[in-house]
Amino acid sequence: MAAHAQTPAQVLVVINRQSPISTSIGQYYASKRSIPSTNICAIDTRPDEKISRSVYDSAVEAPIGRCLTRRKLTELILYIVTTQGVPLGVNGEGKELQQTNASVDSELTLLYAKLHGSTIDPVGPVGNPFFGRRDIPFRHPQFPIYLVTRLAGYNMADLKRLVDRPSHARNTGKFVIDLRANNSTPGNQWLRAAALLLPKDRVILDDTAKILSNIQDVIGYASWGSNDSDRHDRLLHFQWLPGAIATEFVSTDARTFSPPPDQWKIGSWADPQSTWFAGAPQTMTGDYLHEGASGASGQVYEPYLTYCPRPDYVLPAYFRGRNLAESFYLGIPGLSWMNVVVGDPLMRLQ
Repeated sequence: MAAHAQTPAQVLVVINRQSPISTSIGQYYASKRSIPSTNICAIDTRPDEKISRSVYDSAVEAPIGRCLTRRKLTELILYIVTTQGVPLGVNGEGKELQQTNASVDSELTLLYAKLHGSTIDPVGPVGNPFFGRRDIPFRHPQFPIYLVTRLAGYNMADLKRLVDRPSHARNTGKFVIDLRANNSTPGNQWLRAAALLLPKDRVILDDTAKILSNIQDVIGYASWGSNDSDRHDRLLHFQWLPGAIATEFVSTDARTFSPPPDQWKIGSWADPQSTWFAGAPQTMTGDYLHEGASGASGQVYEPYLTYCPRPDYVLPAYFRGRNLAESFYLGIPGLSWMNVVVGDPLMRLQ
């Protein structure tokens, strides 16, 4: 599986000229990863986290498309890396699976197909052709998408860790898998399957009401996050190894990468005055990164359980040598949807 790893020449880095932190972390990443200068694409738009569909089309997707076509990179590029300060979510309308809300990153996955003449309806999720393809290298044109990840965090120190720690990633440590107690949903089944597909001596699995925390040498983590009613602490107090990744079944954990107040705690949807931050009471993807995880997934809006990353694909793929981008997108069923993958797409365990 290590032979499936790709190269820096296949990465496009997107920076936003109107965001100093975007420019700084984009240049830092490109330098550290030896990304060719022709693979740095600058957009020029307000660094708002949530934008309209028209702003996305004209100020995000269109200039990135021009970078790819004018520089003859359309086929070569496999991965797109957005940066803190590039808009995060596309506001839309509609309900449930018939809505046009999406993450910017998930929309950008379809840019390859659009550059080849496809017209894609923005309503609802689009099937991910790479989903579940465990044993096939990611390549064009077999998979007509880009794999899009993001360098995001609460501050520059968090962002630099996402760039610096992957070079120290080793295939060691524990995969921590925390189920909800007395729950028979597909989510619990996927978590159990992930544990079965990993070496038994590398897994810490719990299906009781206990919340796993204060664990050393964590290389992978999957759980229900704040959707586990027994969890009350937003932080896990793990010792995350370089290269560690995290995923959870939570609706809005990537709703923002602005840091919450230190005293903020996860809480209830019924108590917006005291337990909501940035429009929700749920756990935050940024907290895992701030604690030391090197990669994580999240959702900007409600994806519904079916469209959350599947840990039974993500964690085994990562363990077997797939890079971060391929591992997460193997487990994401739908595109043009709510998912965000944070981290260096080329990061893998060695």
